Amino acid sequence: MLLDGIRVLDLTNVLAGPFASYQLALFGADVVKIEVPGTGDLARQLGADPELNTRLLGASFLAQNGGKRSVEVDLKSAEGKEAFQRLVATADVVLENFRPGVLSRLGFSWETLREINPGLVYCAISGFGQTGPMRDRPAYDQVIQGLAGMMSVTGTSEAAPLRAGYPIADTMGGLAAAFAVCAALVQRERTGEGSYLDVSMLETAITALGWAVSNYLIAGQEPTPLGNENATAAPSGTFRTLEGELNIAANKQEQFETLCRLVDRPELVADPRFALREDRKVHREALRDELETGLAGRSAADWETTLSEAGVPAARVLTVPQALGLDQLAARDLVHELPFPGAPERTIRVLGNGIRVNGRPSVPKSPPPLLGEHNAEVL
Repeated sequence: MLLDGIRVLDLTNVLAGPFASYQLALFGADVVKIEVPGTGDLARQLGADPELNTRLLGASFLAQNGGKRSVEVDLKSAEGKEAFQRLVATADVVLENFRPGVLSRLGFSWETLREINPGLVYCAISGFGQTGPMRDRPAYDQVIQGLAGMMSVTGTSEAAPLRAGYPIADTMGGLAAAFAVCAALVQRERTGEGSYLDVSMLETAITALGWAVSNYLIAGQEPTPLGNENATAAPSGTFRTLEGELNIAANKQEQFETLCRLVDRPELVADPRFALREDRKVHREALRDELETGLAGRSAADWETTLSEAGVPAARVLTVPQALGLDQLAARDLVHELPFPGAPERTIRVLGNGIRVNGRPSVPKSPPPLLGEHNAEVL
């Protein structure tokens, strides 16, 4: 695996940090979770199954911690500090998502960590970064979504602001941290020097806004919520059919013309309201109405096949269970079955990362750990 031989000390909780270390574990890193004795990662108590939460094996924890080992270390005790110092000396990466300054107050500032291990990559994930006037504020995904402007452009003009239906700010922060750690490991390979990485969830969330930010920064256009419409093109959005809803992204002229032909509305191509790209954006609602009359005779599933085969990007709007049941995901081995922690006669299903390395999927090498399962092995 790509990160075989790399040891990561993971002091993180809940999602952004554990998601980052999970990506590293999927690539083969030895991720050692440093957990609070008795309680561990808060995610152990989070998820849709109350019984699992009471067993400190919440669904939220199980989803992001396959392939890791767990040790209990009390960083407030002299014994715990000594154990952590020994672990740092053997580690390649330390990953944490405390509030800024917490690890330093426990006696492990970046300067101290670097003295223990000059080649260490230290990555700190926080809501707002380690510097700036907001650095000490607490932050959760929804707080970041609101501050980043995400909620202001999500939903329709009547419904906005709306939170995205999943923790995108946590996920983006975790991905950015994993990417930064890998880049820092490449530099260390060249120079032998470690790095101090300061990951801000607010900033990484804003970088994920794409057109909403670039249109404002570069073109001076303030973004507004457009529901399921794509601000950059039309017809590009969600359309009603005989059965189910269909996403269509006919962003190119040839795609638009093919779409009109296939829905038996070829006259729309010459309609002055829709003839040019910018015209279609101005008259997107009228264009939607016209196209939906043509789409009304067949189901979304039928149209998905017909349009895709003709080169027009289109797909049904699915539920999460429907999406997980796609043959494409089965063919790519995205979902993995692992033994249930402490009960190997049972299994759990978790996700990989959608990246195949030399033709092979990235798979957790072991089930999520019980709290302190590897105390003796690691310490």
